[in-house]
Amino acid sequence: MSGQQANERFVQESTVEPEHIARARAHALELGAAPVSPAVGAQAAVISAASRALNIVEVGTGGGVSGLWLLHGSPRATITTIDSEPEHLGAARQAFLDARVPAARARFITGRASDVLPRMNEASYDIVFIDADPEGVIEYVEHGLRLVRAGGTVLIPRVLAGGAVADPVRRDAVTTAYRSLIQEVQASPAVIGALSTTGEGLLQLTTRSTDA
Repeated sequence: MSGQQANERFVQESTVEPEHIARARAHALELGAAPVSPAVGAQAAVISAASRALNIVEVGTGGGVSGLWLLHGSPRATITTIDSEPEHLGAARQAFLDARVPAARARFITGRASDVLPRMNEASYDIVFIDADPEGVIEYVEHGLRLVRAGGTVLIPRVLAGGAVADPVRRDAVTTAYRSLIQEVQASPAVIGALSTTGEGLLQLTTRSTDA
């Protein structure tokens, strides 16, 4: 086992997932919803807490796992979660109910992100979490950057595509899209970007404040 693999294993094994999120994960996996790893969820919770998020948008429910992690960081937040799979959305709704998330703080929208995001109000959210079909990731991130307020953050897990992005031989459409996204946004003067290798990878983009 390499040093990098040992580090990754240690991080995964040392991340403590709250009981209600672990239950949501078990149900999500039964449905084939592929939730984010506990390590990525914990990072999202830290960012949510640090930004004192009050309004969150989530694209792709992961059966409720990622949303519960975000709310774990900022329990007073209101979250809007979008998914094209009614079964996954139903699992998220039940997970939120089991976790006693007040109904007024959770909104569930069934539909494709490409149809829903354009109708949402710009500069109105503190965090946009994007865990949807990778083919549309660039479009979704563009919408996410439009939706967050100045100083808000867009979070994109799975951007390393299981190691494919780091492999120069891989040139398929999804890998190329992730690679282009990482390179372009990190060079953009409009955002402060950071790429974490924890878990399946997490790209963090915070828009610069207008007075910066």
